[in-house]
Amino acid sequence: MAKTARMKLLELMVLKQDISSVIEYIGKKESFQFQTKLKDSSTSKKSEAGESSEAGLSGGMGGVQDSLDAGEIPAYGADLDSHFYEGLKKACNELGYEKLNFDISSSTAPKDSERKEAANLIAAFTDLEKRLAEVNDEVYKVRDAYKEAMAFSNLQVSYSELEHLSFLALRIGKIPSDKFEDLRDSLEGAAVVVKLGDDASHILVASSKKGRFALDAELKRHNFVELEVPSDFKGVPESALKGLAQKKDEAEARLAELNTEKANFAETHRAIFERLMGSFAIAVQIEDITRRLESTELVYRITGWIPENETENYMKGLDELTEGRIAIRAYEPYEVPSVMSGKEQVPVKLQHGKFVKSFERMIFSYGSPVYGAIDPTPFVAVFFTLLFGIMFGDFGQGLFFVLFGILMLCNVIKVGGWNKFAPIFMAIGVSSSLMGLLTGEFFGTETVLEPFAEFVTGLFGTPRAPILKLMPSADPKSIYVMFGVFGVAVAIGFVINTCGLLLNIINNFMRKKYAEAIFGKNGIAGAVFFWYVIALVLRIVLAKHSVAVYDIVIIAVSLFFAAFAEPFERAMEGEKPVFENGFGTYVISGVVEIIEVISGYLSNTISFVRVGAFALSHAVLNFTILTLTEMVGGQTTPGGILVLIAGNALIIVLEGMIVAIQVIRLQYYEFFSKFFHETGKEFKPFRFEVQ
Repeated sequence: MAKTARMKLLELMVLKQDISSVIEYIGKKESFQFQTKLKDSSTSKKSEAGESSEAGLSGGMGGVQDSLDAGEIPAYGADLDSHFYEGLKKACNELGYEKLNFDISSSTAPKDSERKEAANLIAAFTDLEKRLAEVNDEVYKVRDAYKEAMAFSNLQVSYSELEHLSFLALRIGKIPSDKFEDLRDSLEGAAVVVKLGDDASHILVASSKKGRFALDAELKRHNFVELEVPSDFKGVPESALKGLAQKKDEAEARLAELNTEKANFAETHRAIFERLMGSFAIAVQIEDITRRLESTELVYRITGWIPENETENYMKGLDELTEGRIAIRAYEPYEVPSVMSGKEQVPVKLQHGKFVKSFERMIFSYGSPVYGAIDPTPFVAVFFTLLFGIMFGDFGQGLFFVLFGILMLCNVIKVGGWNKFAPIFMAIGVSSSLMGLLTGEFFGTETVLEPFAEFVTGLFGTPRAPILKLMPSADPKSIYVMFGVFGVAVAIGFVINTCGLLLNIINNFMRKKYAEAIFGKNGIAGAVFFWYVIALVLRIVLAKHSVAVYDIVIIAVSLFFAAFAEPFERAMEGEKPVFENGFGTYVISGVVEIIEVISGYLSNTISFVRVGAFALSHAVLNFTILTLTEMVGGQTTPGGILVLIAGNALIIVLEGMIVAIQVIRLQYYEFFSKFFHETGKEFKPFRFEVQ
């Protein structure tokens, strides 16, 4: 039985000149989990960066560009790579790159040549953005001027002539265009409101002289701004309007040219941006780790966990990288004081092939195994595949899962981050197909696989089809098949429960927790009680044996040590007092524990009846789809084909999800609960990620 991977702790003493290359090496290898307590990232950034802002960033880029223009390569500090990264990221956002297509695992930390290239690229983009901003501003201004002129183009009467009217009060100005209708309604009957332009933002309002105070109050409420109008003004000359229109068109043309230039810039420089973003993303993460490490003025100290089988090559690679300028020491877990005192857990790494590895997330979603324990993933892979196949037995639907898994594995179908689970789809597809061969179901029909069933059964006697009849039938013998399926399901449940108990017992013996291995409902005492009761039931049912005295003694003794385990465990471990909370409390809790042990093992076993129930319900669903198909004309009519396709699609998606949930539930509650009493710490090595 495979155990979790053996780990070692490495301690590295790295010179300041080598720290960046060492961290890059660690990130590229993806097999080193930092043990060193890193300083808080946000605190270290604030203390070093001060109050740097976007203006400071622009200044930094400007200083870099000044050096480049002078033909010099500037002295790049640690924080400057962050400035480059932020500048590149901002440019990517502005250029509309929704998602850059770069593989950070193939990128490397930037060299001075790439920093110079990044500075030039950012400077070119900044210049383009500056020109765009200037032209945008110019377009806004000429459009506004043209709009103002057009607003007064309809005023062809001398304003002085209107102003001296003794019975009229005139107001010319601007209001928000969305308030025009409200103003006109509020002044209805008291004043006349006239639009002066194409929109409703410039207006002329006329009212009687005696109503001018009420008019001014209403205008103020609608955010009216009065405009200064020359007394002899009659409107805007045609020549002026044409000149403004020409300026507007020219500015808009320049803006269109710059937008085209920006689009071309984005298209021609995309690959460069992708390459540089990958490099500087690595540089930023190196900076972040470096500033958070323990260090003196010249030396950095790094400690971290690594799989034992990679230690020798890892140390050799670091030595070659630094040309011997590094001190390395490896420790076994039992040599680490924090591990021995229980303050730190050794991270757990599981080692599997592609098939079993695809089930790892199911383990870690429940909890990590303890370091040095038996790895339960292979058991989960086998049990999940077996249980799903029994509950979802159909040859055609199973082949669909196999095909879907193959397409996911080949990346023909991409389903977010689910492609790594392609082996699971293929495995459950194979198991479902095998169960389908036994039940004779092919997308719900029973006729396609009849020749195969008759051939197989003919080898052992009279040919018949299907081999295992699960579809609803008037045959009275079908009841025996149903109970047989339930019996097989319970038998599988017994095996799964037994494996969980054995894992718990063996793990505790390996970790020298002998008391937990022997006593308790999941120790040897509980296991003996469970196994003996099952054996006794089989003897009574199959061999017609009666219950003997020794049966009662074995069951009673094993149940006693399973339920009243606490004082025996404390005695073996040397803990005092033996009855921690008093003898009376111990007796009461023991009685409760007896009920828990009996009901727990009973429910753990009976719970697997659902496996047989789902196998039968799957056959019933297929039968229902076939019945509906016949009702609309059969499998040869368009309506029948449509019902058959839609029904099978519904079964594959809906019932597939339900069955998967039920299998996971059985794994969690009936299997994991036997040995997952203490969880470990998952091994999460440092790796470079897309920021």
